[in-house]
Amino acid sequence: MNMKDKFSVIIVEDVKLELKGTKEIFRHEIPNAEIIGTAMNESEFWALMNTQVPDLVLLDLGLGGSTTAGVDICRKLTQNYTEVKVLVFTGEVLNEKLWVDVLEAGADGIILKTGELLTQTDVQALMNGKQLVFNYPILQRIIERFKKSVNNETKRQEAIISFDIDEYDERFLRHLALGYTKEMIANLKGMPFGVKSLEKRQSDLVNRLFEDGSKGGINATRLVVRALELRIIDLDNLEPDEA
Repeated sequence: MNMKDKFSVIIVEDVKLELKGTKEIFRHEIPNAEIIGTAMNESEFWALMNTQVPDLVLLDLGLGGSTTAGVDICRKLTQNYTEVKVLVFTGEVLNEKLWVDVLEAGADGIILKTGELLTQTDVQALMNGKQLVFNYPILQRIIERFKKSVNNETKRQEAIISFDIDEYDERFLRHLALGYTKEMIANLKGMPFGVKSLEKRQSDLVNRLFEDGSKGGINATRLVVRALELRIIDLDNLEPDEA
């Protein structure tokens, strides 16, 4: 589909002033889009879908005070109308969990109502088959999170090498962080150490992770905090192993 090819759109937006502004954007910036209907709530939207199926649904997430209505619409759309593109156009500029929810529901992209707003380039890219279209404000947030994630993983790998952390050290520390006793850890599947060996391992980890002169009186809790500080264990991925 090139920029001259016509395509049909249904806009789902519950704020009249914003709907008017969105229609103006289409009229001036994306003239090859034909708006075949607008809906202010879920029931109006499905009534429209029963009369004519569009090529694109431009979907606001917050409808009638509910932030989940748009996610529900998106999920049903992607399940029942696989050929319809779903582009989220939302003022939920801080609710990152909502972005994740609607992407998991099958949205083809998210445009935040800030920055460049809707552009012909983004909408046309979506209609041409590009997956996951975002405008700059959300891309910036994604890139920031990506860089932070990569940097944390790099620090973790460096710490594992620097402090000579093996698989059993990581498992031991992770389960201590989860509140397991040494007896419980010794009974984990594939853990070849008894309680005495784990006590020795804890003492050895204290020697490795703490500077000389600061090792006296360091208990399991302080050891876990140190492992978290060094990112040897990841607070966001504290899951127990199979017992």
